[in-house]
Amino acid sequence: MSVGGPGGGAASVGRPHAPLVGVLAIQGGVDEHVRALERCGAVTRRVRTIAGLDGLDGLVLPGGESTTMTIVMDREGLTDPLRAFLRSGKPVLATCAGLILLDREHLDVVPMTCARNAFGRQTRSFEADLDVDGLDAAFPTVFIRAPQVVEHDPSVAVTARVEGAVVGIRRGPVEGWAFHPELSGDDRIHARFVERVRATLA
Repeated sequence: MSVGGPGGGAASVGRPHAPLVGVLAIQGGVDEHVRALERCGAVTRRVRTIAGLDGLDGLVLPGGESTTMTIVMDREGLTDPLRAFLRSGKPVLATCAGLILLDREHLDVVPMTCARNAFGRQTRSFEADLDVDGLDAAFPTVFIRAPQVVEHDPSVAVTARVEGAVVGIRRGPVEGWAFHPELSGDDRIHARFVERVRATLA
């Protein structure tokens, strides 16, 4: 269920004790992430302003175009508050361009470097069943103009690869994926994320 509040849009009544997860609503599959999170028991808020970060238990950075997202964040004064939230220790899930935003060249939240469009442009989009760390069966991934992690600090755990390329990482409460789990038809990554957020509220 979506909730209102600062920068949150239309309001509805949330389930008691459900975690409140924000989705950065600049670009990308915002609605798809919202639906997946809500299927997994979270209450959601679309985040477009600094005030939208207030009171969140976790945050999703969806895909889009990283340069455009950076421009909009700077224009709205979101860059520094967003960086502070991402470094606060609350759970974060980033996908595709969201993964790029985490790297040294952007918000500098995870000590890594990403390459944009690492598998080619949109016409080179592809799907693959991948082994993902912590999941007991292959995950059906969707890659669209996807990045890859080309360098990372030893503190960054690799959680998925495709043809040797790093496409999934975790560092503390932050996880990032080069693919689009919100388009996969499989909620396991979102469900695990919501449970991690819920665990921080216990």
